[in-house]
Amino acid sequence: MLEAMTSHPAPRPGAPTHVVFDLDGTLVDSEPNYYEAGRRLLARYGVRDFGWEDHTRFIGIGTRETLTALRAEYGIDAPVDELLAGKNALYLELAGASTEVFGQMRALVERLHAAGAPMAVASGSSRAAIGAVLAVTGLDAYIPLYVSAEEVAHGKPEPHVFLEAARRLGADPADCVVLEDAPPGAAAARAAGMRCIAVPYVAATAFDPAFAAADLLFAGGQSEFTAEAAYAWLLG
Repeated sequence: MLEAMTSHPAPRPGAPTHVVFDLDGTLVDSEPNYYEAGRRLLARYGVRDFGWEDHTRFIGIGTRETLTALRAEYGIDAPVDELLAGKNALYLELAGASTEVFGQMRALVERLHAAGAPMAVASGSSRAAIGAVLAVTGLDAYIPLYVSAEEVAHGKPEPHVFLEAARRLGADPADCVVLEDAPPGAAAARAAGMRCIAVPYVAATAFDPAFAAADLLFAGGQSEFTAEAAYAWLLG
């Protein structure tokens, strides 16, 4: 069941607009945990050669969509729901032990919070995984509102998860800015009618057409991204 729209105060004069963050690879460096969860899961079904490069093909795509593709690719007989439950359990164990927040992203979140800017997370991860990561990193103190792709009809690159985040924020999509690290997410932001700050997680994707259409691109990824530059752009 979809969560009811949450009431948020209007931003203070001069504050940035509504900001919607992708989680994995954008706010936090969770991809190593997702890779390890996927590797362990596939090993249970006899797949022993799943490497990091295989994992990077699915960065930015929802977990269900990823597992549906991997199930077909490796000829796994188990139902997708079984695979999803298994991966979520493995990931929650790993994420609860250690999840790193990108330093400049934390700085941006804290600055936006101080300015009174409404924020949300919109992610392809499960709702349980999002909640666990926000809690273990302390980001839940700044961003209590989050939407999982499992709560909407279709995950990224479809716009549904971002549109639902805007609905819960009580905002027009045109008044929202998305921060994304992967081309499917940037494409979803554009399809939702939202502006996009792109911070590529995988260097080779920096010049993907979806990123070329972004309103602000940090082509060097997290090593180039700064809270000051993003905040100044949001104010502008």
